[in-house]
Amino acid sequence: MSYADQVFINMCRDIIDNGCSTEGERVRPHWEDGTPAYTVKKFGVVNRYDLSKEFPALTLRKTGIQSCTDEILWIWQKKSNNIHDLKPKIWDSWADKDGSIGKAYGYQLGVKHQYREGMMDQVDRVIYDLKHNPYSRRILTNIYVHQDLHEMNLYPCAYSMTFNVTKPRDGEKLVLNAILNQRSQDVLAANNWNVCQYAVLIHMLAQVCDMQAGELVHVIADAHIYDRHIPIIEELISRKTYPAPTFWLNPEIKDFYQFTREDVRLENYQTGPQIRNIPIAV
Repeated sequence: MSYADQVFINMCRDIIDNGCSTEGERVRPHWEDGTPAYTVKKFGVVNRYDLSKEFPALTLRKTGIQSCTDEILWIWQKKSNNIHDLKPKIWDSWADKDGSIGKAYGYQLGVKHQYREGMMDQVDRVIYDLKHNPYSRRILTNIYVHQDLHEMNLYPCAYSMTFNVTKPRDGEKLVLNAILNQRSQDVLAANNWNVCQYAVLIHMLAQVCDMQAGELVHVIADAHIYDRHIPIIEELISRKTYPAPTFWLNPEIKDFYQFTREDVRLENYQTGPQIRNIPIAV
């Protein structure tokens, strides 16, 4: 069993057995047939993954590493808010006729701000500080910008990354750690997708800043399982598990803006069958 499997199984079991139900309450999400999409949820779920030990991909079912990498590069590298720049179709339900999701996600990371060191967007500010001031306690991003929320087709779910650099007692190479803050998460559809893509991001930033990847701490304010997902989750967490795969990142890339989805892969990745046609609440 991979460590990610253990975390996922324990989290799902806790949500189902001990979570709070929203059934009968006024909720925003709904199913395609128009009925309310109720959830069972837990508040304040915190999961930790040590990326120096293993890559946190589930083996209960396959996580498409190149597809989730494509999305994180769409947000962090292309800084795009248009689905035509993205291969996966996961954002299609929130895009307008031109393909835009409004002033959300990549748009916010690409907005330039004036700093003492000059004009930079949030991504370039992070990379600059990791290279020039790694022990700063101010290295973070935030895309939950209140004045622009009315122009976002979906409020950001994963909205903030806080980076923190440490130096191990037994080594010289600095370690890059990060906290991912998420206001809300559909556990079945998005949990391991988000975990894997932000693990990839930490590995990429560590490599281009001459560091090694450390911990990813994932904080979820509202971790929920939709009512129609509970039977799927029950079957999923009862499956056979396998050892964690080995993560490969192209060692030749030293510029964050040169990475592509082809520069990542999971080796020796054995999994259970994929789950098809998961109903998605919108």
